[in-house]
Amino acid sequence: MVTPDFLCANWSANSTGTATDCKEVGRYSCKSCLLVVYCGSNCQKSHWSTHKTDCKSFLGKEKWTPDWVLENRKPAFIGAGGPLGVQFGGEKYLWGNIPAFDVLQLGSNEGNDYGEQLSFLFAASGDFRNIVKTIALLPKSYSQPVDITMNDLDLDIVARNVIMLLIALTVDNIDEAADCIIHIWYSALIRKSDLNVLQQRIRPLIKDVCEKIKSKLPSAILAKTWTFGQRSMRLVLQKSSWDNLLFYINIPEGLTAERANQIRTAVTLPESRKDYRDRHLLLQSRFHRIAKNRYWTDGLLLPFGSPRIEFKEPNPTFFQTADTWPIRDNADPLNGWSLKDVEDNSSGAASNDIYGKLFYYLRTELRAFVLRLSDLQVSFRLFQLNASDLPNHLESSSFSRIEVANISDRGYLGIHRTVFSMMPLLQGPLVNPHATLITLFMNAVDESMTNKDQMALITKHSPEAKRLLRYLPPIDMGMLMNPGSPDIIKYLCAQDIVATYDHIFNRYENDMKFSETAQYIGAAVQEKHAVVEKWPFKLKLRAGQPGAQEEFDRLLRGGVSGKERYVEWKRISMGGDKTEDQKLG
Repeated sequence: MVTPDFLCANWSANSTGTATDCKEVGRYSCKSCLLVVYCGSNCQKSHWSTHKTDCKSFLGKEKWTPDWVLENRKPAFIGAGGPLGVQFGGEKYLWGNIPAFDVLQLGSNEGNDYGEQLSFLFAASGDFRNIVKTIALLPKSYSQPVDITMNDLDLDIVARNVIMLLIALTVDNIDEAADCIIHIWYSALIRKSDLNVLQQRIRPLIKDVCEKIKSKLPSAILAKTWTFGQRSMRLVLQKSSWDNLLFYINIPEGLTAERANQIRTAVTLPESRKDYRDRHLLLQSRFHRIAKNRYWTDGLLLPFGSPRIEFKEPNPTFFQTADTWPIRDNADPLNGWSLKDVEDNSSGAASNDIYGKLFYYLRTELRAFVLRLSDLQVSFRLFQLNASDLPNHLESSSFSRIEVANISDRGYLGIHRTVFSMMPLLQGPLVNPHATLITLFMNAVDESMTNKDQMALITKHSPEAKRLLRYLPPIDMGMLMNPGSPDIIKYLCAQDIVATYDHIFNRYENDMKFSETAQYIGAAVQEKHAVVEKWPFKLKLRAGQPGAQEEFDRLLRGGVSGKERYVEWKRISMGGDKTEDQKLG
């Protein structure tokens, strides 16, 4: 079942979805909030008693102020340990927290008419957003086979990726597949039609494997390949993980939609986290605050005015038990996608409906992904391993691109183990001179920043302070004594956006001996990037240029810090590369 585009918002949560609900296309927005659309004035008047609560919400007022200011108290996050304060909620990262990107960039690298097979390794994949983005953008001119290997140590992530890929491969109607994937991916409650896909299409595939391997030891590594025409998916798991896969398809016994919502909102809307939410809302535009509060409240990734009445089934890929919401309270579906691309996407006349924009953007991306899969010879392989163990399971010198998320940060594998593990798997220069290992450093700048570096940022006459005044109004210096001042908090958050960190990362790069590491293993750090920018979340425009203020405001609203740094690596030697040795022979 497909969510209609721009449906009139005149429906009732108490109805059964029949004659009392308008089914017409909404062509006119509520001019006060631009969050919902109506087919005409009659429906708008009829719906006003329901809509006015959101439309007139204090969150949408220009004068909106955080509660800690109104109550004249210190906000809870001041002095709570670290810049983000105390973490709250589950420990899982089931949604990407860095915008997706095309890991291939075929046109500017191998070329759109490249005649060889492409092989990708996502060694610590997280969700499959980068796979969606890369395949959706694969040029029609490319007609060779594609091999995609995905790995993550967390079974929750692997299971969800398996389920969503199987939906893409087995549901014939592209629109139905796209909408089902959106809700499995991002909605806490799903429709009966979505649950039917899980239980009637996906469950038999997994159940059949579990029946055949029931006599094996729990630690036994077992593989199954499913074939769908010229597409295939191979899953390699321990027997115990195969058995656990069924928990991601079945709703826990006794878990109702009402109880599931209580469990989730205990994480997303607890009173103890009010100041943290208000700090986040402080950086948002007026009506985005209302939209975000709506998502925190119902957990459904839908246009603001879309009916919710069909969403009655707890999403079992989130709820494997009847008492836990696995994600942190600051997780947001918007963080996995380019906010500019999302905001540029149409949500009809409801131009302030940011999650509606995300819904329609994802539908377009997923339709393109599923459609491209349908005419492609593609094979997927999925593992649940520590990334450093992958060389024991994969062929050396076989991948065109290797993307590793931020396992190269010191808190995970670190750059040395990451490069030593991944570089032998990358194709060498004689096979593919464009083959690239892509590493991400999310924490390196903060870990390397000295007290002197931090003081330089906050000095009144620093370049950053002068740059910031081009975007934000001057603040009263007396406010510096009040760390809970909204203006000070905005100012401190915005400093990250206007600052430059090249000198800090260069110091980190030298301390960690990037060049020596690369030379030791026959590789090189790429000075000129070919796939993703070094600092993709920094300001591109100068203050005063057309669009510069909008770019600044968007980065301030977004989920990135501006300190994220990508590094690209290539192989330069032939050592251990059998494929190249054979070609030379």
